[in-house]
Amino acid sequence: MERALLVGMNLNNGEDYKLSLEELGNLAQACEMEVVGIIEQNLPEVHKAFYIGTGKVEEVKEEAETQNADVVIFDNSLSPIQIRNLQNKIEKPILDRSTLILDIFAKRARSKEAKLQVEVARLQYMLPRLVGLHAALSRQGGGSGSLSNKGAGEKKLELDRRVLEHRLAEYRRELKEVSIQRQTQRKQRADSGIPRIALVGYTNAGKSTLLNAMLDAYGTDETDADEKKVMEKDMLFATLDTTVRKISPEGHHAFLLSDTVGFIHKLPHHLVEAFHSTLEEAKEADILLQVIDYSDSHYKEQIAVTEETLKKLDADGIPMIYVYNKADKVSADDIPGLSKEEDAAAVSKLPVVTSDSIYLSAKKRIGLEELVALIEKKLSGGYAECTMLIPFTDGRAVSYLNENAVIYDTQYLEEGVRLHLHCKLEDYKYYEKYVM
Repeated sequence: MERALLVGMNLNNGEDYKLSLEELGNLAQACEMEVVGIIEQNLPEVHKAFYIGTGKVEEVKEEAETQNADVVIFDNSLSPIQIRNLQNKIEKPILDRSTLILDIFAKRARSKEAKLQVEVARLQYMLPRLVGLHAALSRQGGGSGSLSNKGAGEKKLELDRRVLEHRLAEYRRELKEVSIQRQTQRKQRADSGIPRIALVGYTNAGKSTLLNAMLDAYGTDETDADEKKVMEKDMLFATLDTTVRKISPEGHHAFLLSDTVGFIHKLPHHLVEAFHSTLEEAKEADILLQVIDYSDSHYKEQIAVTEETLKKLDADGIPMIYVYNKADKVSADDIPGLSKEEDAAAVSKLPVVTSDSIYLSAKKRIGLEELVALIEKKLSGGYAECTMLIPFTDGRAVSYLNENAVIYDTQYLEEGVRLHLHCKLEDYKYYEKYVM
């Protein structure tokens, strides 16, 4: 396991500084590194040549040697010249926050599309930083961390640049082909008329756990549900691949539920660009379920990061339900509507539902029925409840409505089939001649 020394910069007493540095440590651990020390500095502005002050550079070098660190990680994106200067001074591989996140994404990507998206983002980020990244690249390739490529000539760098540019062009071409396939699949889902619900939120908030809970509760059978589950693990960016599953709760309309990649503070814009086609699952959803880790003391900041990222994707105007997950881990007085006079643990009083939010526990399967009801209420503007009398000669209409509407009651009369149902407005208008 590599040993990492973290370096953080507090600019103008920024409120999110501590949160960002804490996350950097979690990212390093997610990248299978051991954090051996943290060095911080308060400055009014970034040093153009070294990011941190020149005196602090010497302190970092000494601490890296004392702690026998293999790599030094900075909690921000560094410019190409900053990487080069720091590498020359500290004589250790230098990584920044963006490179670390890209490393994690590269290790976790499973599908062809996710792998291509990550490689495109990595190459876009690496190209302008080629000189400074030589040692870091050798580290990723299994090197010992020494500056084995130090002193490489311009001819070698230019060759590397041409190779990376050629590879980037190939990956972009492949990704475009895969994106076209995804667009076709998305269009087919849109044409089906089934409502589309997208899970969004901060990484490790419990999106995959909620998807799996829905499959457990509303899968067609136990075997089918198990096969369709996604990996859930208590770590940052456990899953990257977008997954779409059909959820069919009894007595409610079926809907398509998609799990998207999680967001994080200072998510590299190259990743947002590369994953744009994947994240369009959120952009084209009828409702967004923003899953929030309510047990995290920084949950408000995480909501802000999620909503800022959605804004960049032009997905901020979509109706949203706030799903306050892990609410079983807080006390009752932290839940709106409950008080200290109630039980000390909120879990006995969950779920708690308001007009656009719900407090639940996906892991304990508490609040799923209420969440489904809240989703249907949000979608109610596009539905109608009615009674139809359909003649036996139009068996196709009966078959279609049994499959695509919620049937409350069925009666077989001399005149035909009488259905009391809840259906989409477009279906109501299409079969309006049968409405009683």
